[in-house]
Amino acid sequence: MADVSEYYFSRKLKEVAAMNAEGKDVISLAIGSPDMPPSQETVETLCEEAQKPTAHGYQPTIGIPELRRAMSGFYKRWYGVELDPNSEIQPLIGSKEGILHVTLAFVNVGDEVLVPNPGYPTYTSLSKLLGAKIVNYDLLPENDWQPDFEQLEKMDLSRVKLLWTNYPNMPTGARARRETYERLVDFALRHNIIVVNDNPYSFILNEGERLSILQVPRAKECCIEFNSMSKSHNMPGWRVGLLATNAQFVSWILKVKSNVDSGTFRALQLAAAKAYDNTDLWHQQANVETYAKRRRMAEEIMQVLGCQFDPQQTGMFLWGRIPDKYNNVEELTEQVLHEARVFITPGFIFGSNGKRYIRISLCAKEDKFEEALRRIKEISIKQ
Repeated sequence: MADVSEYYFSRKLKEVAAMNAEGKDVISLAIGSPDMPPSQETVETLCEEAQKPTAHGYQPTIGIPELRRAMSGFYKRWYGVELDPNSEIQPLIGSKEGILHVTLAFVNVGDEVLVPNPGYPTYTSLSKLLGAKIVNYDLLPENDWQPDFEQLEKMDLSRVKLLWTNYPNMPTGARARRETYERLVDFALRHNIIVVNDNPYSFILNEGERLSILQVPRAKECCIEFNSMSKSHNMPGWRVGLLATNAQFVSWILKVKSNVDSGTFRALQLAAAKAYDNTDLWHQQANVETYAKRRRMAEEIMQVLGCQFDPQQTGMFLWGRIPDKYNNVEELTEQVLHEARVFITPGFIFGSNGKRYIRISLCAKEDKFEEALRRIKEISIKQ
């Protein structure tokens, strides 16, 4: 426990709550929690199913057949990937839970785990809690935030069990690339390492092909992919996700999961299955058009702050490099929080390669972005 800190947002939101209690009305542009509702059909299904007197008992840890079939259909429809709903899919109570179960299933105390820097903090914190050794691999702007495979090949990989990766990337917004996925599969097969690709952002601001590492031949042999309904279906509080891989890996993970939790509420599972039927138009409006408007305003905020950013990045956030005149990133983020009353994320929480960056979430209404921009313009920002 001494090696693990309280999750940054858990700690910082207490400070923001205290400021709001004082009437300071802080605008949060920090957390990637979609502020729009799921589709109407999804909510209606939840309400209808919850009214049934038989809906409230324990559910199987493997998930109900209706949900597993819907998840399989989702992968076939959007990624062109065939998955056996009976053996190659495991529903999750969100991807964060999946990180725990996969680590418990594949990593012994003292084994090593490759974690991207910058990367999602939970890859690091949960591995530490479970006694694994963290080995960071660099993601750098000069390599478009893609893995440096030459660096990976030079590492001592003898004790490495897992490699965590995440594209479209959080926090950097780097796009998923077929070439990166192909090289990751080749790397995993040659070194007997399991690659876990966290893939919750492929619908956000993406009108082109949606990529999955499981599209690569032989990927199922050595890869596990997470996918979450939190971002793509506006269901963060519902806690529904999935992992997909080969049947053997699923069976091992199920051994862990069945001893840790029980199945999700049946009505919620049926509603999630309904959400997978959302139309192309729903995804276009919710995942592309709405975020595109917010993204333009986030870019304005970056420009006012003097930050540099790649306009080609995708996903639910905007990642920008702070001006050199700041000693550190919190000099900027704390000024913006306490003077402009706008909460943005300092990049250091994602690793040392993020220490000169900030991240702006797109999960706020347009009027909030407009007000945040107005407030930031009114304070004296160091240029």
